[in-house]
Amino acid sequence: MTGPLIEFRDVGKRFDRLTVLDRFCFTVQQGEKVSLIGPSGSGKSTVLRILMTLEPFQEGTLTLGGISYHQPHGRGPFKASERHLREVRRNVGMVFQSFNLFPHMTALRNIVEAPMAVLGLGREEAESRALELLRLVGLLDKKDHFPAQLSGGQQQRVAIARAMAMRPRVLLFDEPTSALDPELVGEVLGVIRMLAHEHDLTMLLVTHEMRFAREISDRVCFFDSGQIVEQGSPDRIFAEPAHPRTRAFLKSVLAESRTA
Repeated sequence: MTGPLIEFRDVGKRFDRLTVLDRFCFTVQQGEKVSLIGPSGSGKSTVLRILMTLEPFQEGTLTLGGISYHQPHGRGPFKASERHLREVRRNVGMVFQSFNLFPHMTALRNIVEAPMAVLGLGREEAESRALELLRLVGLLDKKDHFPAQLSGGQQQRVAIARAMAMRPRVLLFDEPTSALDPELVGEVLGVIRMLAHEHDLTMLLVTHEMRFAREISDRVCFFDSGQIVEQGSPDRIFAEPAHPRTRAFLKSVLAESRTA
């Protein structure tokens, strides 16, 4: 395809009287790895949730893979049709900070349910795909374990395998390590690092792990008050940020990580 894989054009998002995104514009190319950084409440996670159709928006147009969905002016928040929801779920996978695994299902079953329900795979094919993904994330021996029997890091790795089972074109990570104990962060970042380096995925990562964002990203976008204040290559953003707000944020965050 020509043009960007993802394009937000003048998207407006409000929660009651609070404007979260105001005429927001943003594009992502096929295969690009983009980290979204910035203070809490700046709109980063809302971008991912709109893209996954988990949040409606009030104005503007969002295009994914050449398919546009938009909200005509004055007609209230966009609501995705069932057909569109199915199309998005085929193309976009999301890994949440709180894992969101089904507690009554084993690791294996957590992974096979969506490919069977959404993609129409037979159980044998879905289980074969799930077992390969569990091997990929280092948890093949945990296939019959329930979430309560797994550590937080293991649960998040199952969640990553579950998102990958749909073979998405776009993989979204919403602060995937924020709910983990510090000693478990590395194992999850290791899986994301492997996916970024070895698979032709388009990835959007909301994270406070600055060093990791610098390592895996093609581009880093600094958010503040619902806008991208500054964006560029990781080396430029982290070494020579141009905007004073970016400089202040990075100074604060990096100082906290050194004292942690």
